[in-house]
Amino acid sequence: MWGMDIQATISQLQDFRQALYGTLDARADATMDLVDALSTNISAQSVVALSLNPYFRFSYNSVYDAIDNFFIPSEPEKADEERRELEKKHVRLIVNYLPEPTHRSFWLFALDGTPYQRPWARTLEDRGFIHMSEVVSGKKPVTIGHEYSPLVYLPEKTSPDDPPWVVPLSVRRVPTASKPTLVGAEQVAALMEDEDLPFHEALCVLVADIGYSAVSFLGDVVGYENLITVTRFRSNRVFYYQPEPTEGKSGAGHPRWYGERFALREPETWVEPDEAVTVPVTTKKGRTWQVCLEGWHDKMMRGKKDIPMHQHPFTLIRVQVFNEQGKRIFRRPMWLGIFGERRRELSLVDARAVYAQRFDEEHYFRFGKQRMLMTAFETPDVRREENWMQIVPLAYTQLWLARELAQVMPHPWERYQSQHEGQVLSPSMVQRDFGRIIREIGTPAQPPKPRGNSGGRPKGMKLQRRTRHSVVRKGRKSRKTAPKSA
Repeated sequence: MWGMDIQATISQLQDFRQALYGTLDARADATMDLVDALSTNISAQSVVALSLNPYFRFSYNSVYDAIDNFFIPSEPEKADEERRELEKKHVRLIVNYLPEPTHRSFWLFALDGTPYQRPWARTLEDRGFIHMSEVVSGKKPVTIGHEYSPLVYLPEKTSPDDPPWVVPLSVRRVPTASKPTLVGAEQVAALMEDEDLPFHEALCVLVADIGYSAVSFLGDVVGYENLITVTRFRSNRVFYYQPEPTEGKSGAGHPRWYGERFALREPETWVEPDEAVTVPVTTKKGRTWQVCLEGWHDKMMRGKKDIPMHQHPFTLIRVQVFNEQGKRIFRRPMWLGIFGERRRELSLVDARAVYAQRFDEEHYFRFGKQRMLMTAFETPDVRREENWMQIVPLAYTQLWLARELAQVMPHPWERYQSQHEGQVLSPSMVQRDFGRIIREIGTPAQPPKPRGNSGGRPKGMKLQRRTRHSVVRKGRKSRKTAPKSA
């Protein structure tokens, strides 16, 4: 029997499942069963193997049918627009179940890219060369496939030992004709400009890795008054001080935009930091380290002709970590930047803390690919692949909603694990116990109604050969050379 203290959580999960079921236009029952099969999967290594899951009550053909019918555009020309509308519908649904921040004064988001490896899918369109980290050093971290851009919400943590949960809000494929930074900026815009979302006016913080420190991305997101962006810099970047004020009338041209250089590799170009603080942190092994934070306010980044970054100064932070003996833990310091009109509302300590929480999205990628078959669907159709990449986050979200309902289900070799009162379990632990939760609360999906066996494909029928597509290669831009004089 469920205790009275968790009835609200049960009702919340039931409401979400019923609302999600209501957003499914076609094959709703099979799709809902597929979401539950993903949420309870502990053994399937392929997408079709989910049909063997006891919570998927349809035949294996319905797995593909559900994925195919998850989104079908009314017209090919309206595919992007209508998929964005479906994404907006799901975001508004999920946001209803996000608790408002209590320990911090802002909503926290993370943006990153993840590869979908498809090197042998020659009939799949728009494949390109994408970055993919390799375990074996020395091998080029490149593969062939698609890249996706997930935007997630990072929930508050009451303890440093809390599991690395995220709440996926948006995932979009990055076309080879675009860039992850451009697609990411579009996702941020969709979130910040939707007046029906609480993020439209509330203070929000976005954390992103080195790739999003590019001017092309920062120039697009720095204009939102209620958004603070924290990103990491490479150690070879060069920034600038504020220009010295000039006396009297200036000469021809615009006033000076940049002052002297501030090169991250050249300490002689630095001045004393405007702010410095040291905070102790305790590792999981019980060691106490000292994190030294130094901040320089109102630094400048060079922009482009159509991106006036001189109008958007930022706070530069140097992060160094020392052990008990005062020795550096890492050979190089980490450099962070805080952008946005309200950047001073985020302290150096908070900036470092929110950037550290960004790595929870990496855990989501790993868990999604290992346990939820995020990149295991091998289809020759781009639309179906994108459908699958939108189904998986929905299954993960209901695991997050059930995190307080699950019980520890250790394997025989994990008897040392025990559950404490009020403890929040990890995604993998919730997934193990989610089948019991479904049996208790039920499902809005209706059981299948067999209507006999279809005739199948006629004997002797020949399928049309699929078109083979070449891998899209992006060449370097050629330098313009001046014409030679006669």
